[in-house]
Amino acid sequence: MPTGINIYNESSLHNTLKAYYAVTKDGKMEIKLDGYIYDVVTDDGKIYEIQTKNLSKLLPKIMTTLENKRKITVVHPIVIEKKVALYDDDGNIISKRKSPKKQTIYSIFDELTGIYPVLLDKNFTLEILEIKMIEERKRTSEPVQSKNSRRRFKKDWVKTNKRLEEIITTHQFKNKKDYLSLLPPNLPKAFCAKDLATAFNTAGTYPKEAEKKAHLILWVLSRMELIEFIEIKNRSRHYKIAK
Repeated sequence: MPTGINIYNESSLHNTLKAYYAVTKDGKMEIKLDGYIYDVVTDDGKIYEIQTKNLSKLLPKIMTTLENKRKITVVHPIVIEKKVALYDDDGNIISKRKSPKKQTIYSIFDELTGIYPVLLDKNFTLEILEIKMIEERKRTSEPVQSKNSRRRFKKDWVKTNKRLEEIITTHQFKNKKDYLSLLPPNLPKAFCAKDLATAFNTAGTYPKEAEKKAHLILWVLSRMELIEFIEIKNRSRHYKIAK
């Protein structure tokens, strides 16, 4: 195993994406700058950070990077198709199935709550990858708690790895227009969360998740100052697109 590589808590998914960006962006991996270790840095100083979850943990690092006038792209994968592979202790596969759980581009709003202060900085880019992924699990002899102790009930398996299967689409968010493009075109000029959910529904081309996240979407866009509060009407906060 190479020395000097920061691999703690990294899955195959993280490492594969890191290697992919190092190759496609012609950069070097695990470069130390300003007291931080960055996933990929190009010869002209552009930084790429891979973060599969909990983007809020990156905020101090991002802010320091921007304060130092460096360009940084945060790469965050969303899983639009997940397969679950179960193995025994000897590494033999027991079963493989497609998971009913999947994300959409609107899943990113859960993560944006933790990094909204930097989203519109001229040196910041958010790159969202729609991916297919395989989650690997190992059968246990008896029901066990998960590593993060979040299971309500113990199960007879543990997660061992996340593996990239395919990158389907890439979305880049750099400016006001990019984020506002996630709103439906049939949204009225003055709108509340209910209006937004209705617009998603009637447009007919948006995932159900977009409707469900209407309140969260408005919360994030409001904090980013992309929408302006107008009034409270019928107990609902109404907004308009900021100029």
